[in-house]
Amino acid sequence: MMSTQPAIFSHEPVMVREITELFANVPDGVVLDATLGGAGHTTAILDAHPGLRVLGLDRDPAALEASRVRLAPYGDRAMMQHRRFDDLDAAMSEAGIDELSGALFDLGVSSHQFDSGERGFSYRHDAPLDMRMDTTESTTAADVVNQASEGEIAHLLRQYSDEKFAGRIARAIVAARPIHTTAELADIVASAIPAPARRRGGHPAKRTFQALRISLNKELEILPNAIDSAVRRTRSGGRVAVLSYHSGEDRIIKARFKQHATGGCECPNNLPCGCGASSVVRLVRVSSKPNAEEQLANPRSTSARLRVAEVL
Repeated sequence: MMSTQPAIFSHEPVMVREITELFANVPDGVVLDATLGGAGHTTAILDAHPGLRVLGLDRDPAALEASRVRLAPYGDRAMMQHRRFDDLDAAMSEAGIDELSGALFDLGVSSHQFDSGERGFSYRHDAPLDMRMDTTESTTAADVVNQASEGEIAHLLRQYSDEKFAGRIARAIVAARPIHTTAELADIVASAIPAPARRRGGHPAKRTFQALRISLNKELEILPNAIDSAVRRTRSGGRVAVLSYHSGEDRIIKARFKQHATGGCECPNNLPCGCGASSVVRLVRVSSKPNAEEQLANPRSTSARLRVAEVL
């Protein structure tokens, strides 16, 4: 029975070959997998690099349950904790780790979470409107949809998905409350969008579901401090790699890496730095995406962007 659990939490790791190569020359020690998921990246790192151990964090109890089984053969080389990735300092303290040799953030929702209809992440399944990455938390997407004001709903749609019809959708949602299921919400959103717009750009509810998920799980809110903590706790020669799938995520990663690469220097490019700023990382990869073969084999990888910084 236990041997079937990893298949229950199935997820194809994105750019796994590139990620494994990026950690080939970091110092021996512990690499943080801040979004453990199905442990695909972690197993690849452990298999390829005998001098590395992994501290895996995940807010989804189902992911941790599956990963414990999958990673059992690695013994004490694999450590797991039920935590958000912005709780890095506490995680390292609990594990007795002073510094990292690297860190990996694979952001977004796993295939398992999308494909498990009962989790309420997708409009492809009629299910309770949930969307919690951490199922031990109390607030669901249904609470947001049914309790937030029209202005608050419109704001989160604009902020987290650049929804052009945010006002119309927010009005339709408030008028239709209470809303309990993903199918109900998808139909309401579709009816609020003009017919010509519904015929292009994919499912009309895609951006609304994305915005609700990001807002509910504080995905962008917790990201800057998490990246800063990973850079601060990674030793010289170690690397911090981030896979993002949304323009808002990528903007944050780009800004935080630029801050660490320049030390915040704003001196003119054609003059020597006179402000005393010092770099703490060098940029290894500014932005890259999966190759065409991977995108064809795993369509969900298409939007992925990889940025990497090496600590000086």
